[in-house]
Amino acid sequence: MKALFITGTDTGIGKTWVTTGIVRALRAIGVDAVGMKPVASGCEPTPDGLRNDDALALLAASGLGEDDYALVNPVALPMPASPHIAARAAGVDVDLDIVMSAFATLAHRHEFVLVEGVGGWSVPLSASSAQYVMQSAMVGALALPAVLVVGLRLGCINHALLTVRAMIDDGCAPVGWIGNGVDPDGGSPDVIATLRDLLPAPLLGLVSHREAVDAPLARAVLDATSLR
Repeated sequence: MKALFITGTDTGIGKTWVTTGIVRALRAIGVDAVGMKPVASGCEPTPDGLRNDDALALLAASGLGEDDYALVNPVALPMPASPHIAARAAGVDVDLDIVMSAFATLAHRHEFVLVEGVGGWSVPLSASSAQYVMQSAMVGALALPAVLVVGLRLGCINHALLTVRAMIDDGCAPVGWIGNGVDPDGGSPDVIATLRDLLPAPLLGLVSHREAVDAPLARAVLDATSLR
C-alpha cells in the first residue's frame, strides 16, 4: 500500500485540481489510485447528507460511487470556515479514529491513496477545552509522507518557505513540491528558479494554469512516495 498527503501554501491554491489530476493520471497508466478529503468544511446539505465539492471531485476522479462518499470524506462540516470553527458550530469534535478507519478501508481496497488536506498546513482541525488538534496530528497519525502544492502567484515564495518551515518543525518535511499556476502569469522562470534554490525538497513538476496533470508528474509523485 502506498499513500501520500497533499497540502498547500494556502486555501484556494489548487490542491483539489492537482490531487484529482494526479488520481486521473495514475489511473490512466494503470495504477488503482483514489483520493480522499478526510475533513471538509463548507459542505452543502443534500438528500444523501452533507456533501463537499472538493470531495465530490475526488470521488468522481477515483471512479467511486455515492456509497463510498463517507470513506472519501468522513468528516463533513457545514460552515465554510476553518475546520475547528466549523466543528464547534456543528457541536462536534473531529475524531481522528473515524478518519483513520476510513483511510484504512481505502488503503486496503486500493493501490494508492492521495489524501488532500484542508486549507494550508497549519490549520486546526478541532478545539476542545482550549486543546487544539492540528492538521499535522492527522498526518502523523496516518504516517503519511507529504507533498506541498505551491500556488504560483504573488507572494508564493514567502508562503512556500514558511509552510515548509512549519512542516519540518512538525516532523513532516515534504518529499517534494508541485508548482500550480493559480494565476496565468504567476509562475515566472525567476520565481520557479528561486523556489528550486530555496526549498529543501525536489520540484516534482509544474501544472500550468488550468491545465491537466500529465503522466510524468503523476509518476514523479509515485516515485517520491516510494523513496520516502
